[in-house]
Amino acid sequence: MIGDLALKEKIQNWALELGFNQLTVADTDLSAYEQAYYRWLEKNYHGEMDYMQRHAALRFSPEKLVPGTKRILMVSRDYLPLDGQDAVQTLARPELGYISRYATGRDYHKVMRKKLNALAKRITAEVGSFGYRAFTDSAPVYETGLAEKSGLGWKGKHSLLLNRQGGSWFFLGALFIDFELPVDQPVGAHCGSCTACMDICPTGAIVAEGEVDARRCISYLTIESKDDIPVELRPLMGNRIYGCDDCQLICPWNRFARKAADADFSVRHGLDAPALLELFCWDEATFLEKTEGMAIRRIGHARWLRNLAVAIGNVPADHPQQKALIEVLQRRLGQVGPQLDRHIHWALQRLSGVSHG
Repeated sequence: MIGDLALKEKIQNWALELGFNQLTVADTDLSAYEQAYYRWLEKNYHGEMDYMQRHAALRFSPEKLVPGTKRILMVSRDYLPLDGQDAVQTLARPELGYISRYATGRDYHKVMRKKLNALAKRITAEVGSFGYRAFTDSAPVYETGLAEKSGLGWKGKHSLLLNRQGGSWFFLGALFIDFELPVDQPVGAHCGSCTACMDICPTGAIVAEGEVDARRCISYLTIESKDDIPVELRPLMGNRIYGCDDCQLICPWNRFARKAADADFSVRHGLDAPALLELFCWDEATFLEKTEGMAIRRIGHARWLRNLAVAIGNVPADHPQQKALIEVLQRRLGQVGPQLDRHIHWALQRLSGVSHG
């Protein structure tokens, strides 16, 4: 099996049959990325994400994370929903909530891991038993670096991976294997002088080319952070209630992005253009029911409401729904906890122009 080009080509074909867009092969040497990553940590750009620092060494040593690993099979899979509402139009309507397009369908962790394990079984049928482990954004794996060095794309100025055929609307997955295959070579970067993603970021989170200060990133604030959302950043968040896609929506390469004709990534419960008024009325049982099998569920009901309160506070005070929004905010006071109450008071003041404590 050592360096078997024919086997590699078979594996790539099986990956396509399973719905992946591309499969490339990387070795385990990530030393070229290590120094920049530690500088990023030193600046505290990881915010509350302590695991980024705690397991930093493992990110650059795949063979230590999974002993015996010799190669990593990197795969991509498009996720932009075929049936989704226009993202820009949703962002332009303050009474609607915007959810990052990767999260409007089934939880990608489950989808990608299932397919990667199916690929491993197909390889087993061909070569016999071998050691492997599948990952999708679920362990200290430096997926972007592995994908870049194996030629799946290049790291854009927004820090996401870009591909000339598919833009950036795709998931990454990794299958660690304990035998060798011919590795692929990196592709050149093709961002040129374009800084559209940096310029459009609502909170100025892209502080340098390829460098994001997570503490200002809306995706971090609405998903990763358990703290109060900083008051100075709330007005900049608009109606974004779970994640943010602005840097992708503006990227010229995403003109070539492919839609995912895949039931797993079809929009669920109208969450591509949901009404803030309706979402804020969900009790915890409804939240859990509506988000079953989705990535959104991970933040829990309380943080969901926190994010919604900020979005409601960004609805213009002269909006036709102002009175109804004020009423629904007031009804929530004292129901969940002091953090939500603080965000509700802020929203009420914004909507009515009167301090509510």
